[in-house]
Amino acid sequence: MKVRPSALIWRRNANQIEILLMRYCYGGQDVLALPGGNPDRGEILPQTVVREIREELGVFIDVGEMILVGEMLLTQRNDDVLHVVFAARNLLGEPALNPAETTALELVWKPIQELDKVNLYPNVGARIQEWFETKLDLGYIGRIEQQYFG
Repeated sequence: MKVRPSALIWRRNANQIEILLMRYCYGGQDVLALPGGNPDRGEILPQTVVREIREELGVFIDVGEMILVGEMLLTQRNDDVLHVVFAARNLLGEPALNPAETTALELVWKPIQELDKVNLYPNVGARIQEWFETKLDLGYIGRIEQQYFG
């Protein structure tokens, strides 16, 4: 099983909260992903998040609390992934894609109300909405049901 830490980066815009997502195209479908990536050898998860955000988006963050952790089991490809989502704090800079470090096509700010209606990777939009409503860390959420984007 791979481990993929990611960052939940948000802003307040016109009385609504928006989440920063990276747009990819897989199997002819738009897929929006939380920014993050794979740990390098010897790297702890918060270090991975900071490095990936710096490399792919050109900004600096502090890693806050762990919001949730869940398992995604993709039987179509045998790519089981443990997703760990951290709150990003103290964003420094304006996010911009670095094409040398990512295959993402663009950055998208989505209102949290829309997160449960888009192709999100990992598929935790409703859980993120819940976190913003309660401000309680969700801990282990079990299996993440994820559509396969071939």
